[in-house]
Amino acid sequence: MNTQHPTPDSPSQGTHIAEGGAFLARVVDEVERVLVGQRPLIDSLLIGLLTGGHVLLEGLPGLAKTLAVESLAKALGGEFRRIQFTPDLLPADLLGGEVFDGRTGTWTLREGPVFANFVLADEINRAPAKVQSALLEAMQERHVSLAGTTRPLPEPFLVLATQNPIEQEGTYPLPEAQVDRFLLKVLVHYPGRAQEREILSRIALAPEVHVVRAVAGPKDVLAARKLLDAVYVDPKVTEYVLDLVAATRDPASCGLAELTPYVLYGASPRGSIGLVRAARAKALLDGRAFTTPQDVKSVAPEVLRHRVVATWEAEAEGVSAETIVAQVLDAVRVP
Repeated sequence: MNTQHPTPDSPSQGTHIAEGGAFLARVVDEVERVLVGQRPLIDSLLIGLLTGGHVLLEGLPGLAKTLAVESLAKALGGEFRRIQFTPDLLPADLLGGEVFDGRTGTWTLREGPVFANFVLADEINRAPAKVQSALLEAMQERHVSLAGTTRPLPEPFLVLATQNPIEQEGTYPLPEAQVDRFLLKVLVHYPGRAQEREILSRIALAPEVHVVRAVAGPKDVLAARKLLDAVYVDPKVTEYVLDLVAATRDPASCGLAELTPYVLYGASPRGSIGLVRAARAKALLDGRAFTTPQDVKSVAPEVLRHRVVATWEAEAEGVSAETIVAQVLDAVRVP
């Protein structure tokens, strides 16, 4: 069998994929004991975890973004750190540094909160550029420069950042280079009526204490990541990915010439790579050893929405990057 392009026919491969799917199902069940009505959010976090890709969460306050991340970290037995980003935050507050011990008269190295498996960067766009630069190195290189040395970060390492879409005063726009480092940009929405009724019954009307248990460990995550390479990607699926990304750069290529004045930049090759990786993770979540075009289409909005930059003309006419991506997904033929 060609090891570079595995087929979904191997019984042992299918068994491993099924075991990986069972492990992920246990994690989802455990997180849903405390988190109601946010299954798409949980799936997106797991896709980021499986691919090693960081996730940017955007949503209004009170939609359980922090609870989701913390619950996932507990279910996976990983170390969780929450960093509140503020305008006066310094790189040392993130990375750590040398601290003088007055009792011994020596300097010791103290690691910052970025040395964790799950790092929640809360309201990431409130920190200045020098902090963003320090975080960018950690996200991209999986190590940081600290006290003149390069120190590796723990594995798995995942940055989950939040930003509020309605409060822009006192914020710093994230650099395009950093935004592109996030595999997914997830929009967190209100729960449905039935889901909110369940939230009320659990918390406001008849409070129940649910404690998330560790049902896996970091080694399980690393083992599951290795399974991604065994998930088969058909050449037709690859061509579909290329068609989608090309259409974000040149909408006229898929019959959307009217969108051309609205697109300043389309998705980079990192977007193509991200689509394939996320589609493989989606297949693994579903317990399959092969990807489908529907896997690609389901993850495409979260992979592409922050990689398409709209022009001033688009903003003036109310055409967002989200709208452009949605129209591209409708126009590009699904194999």
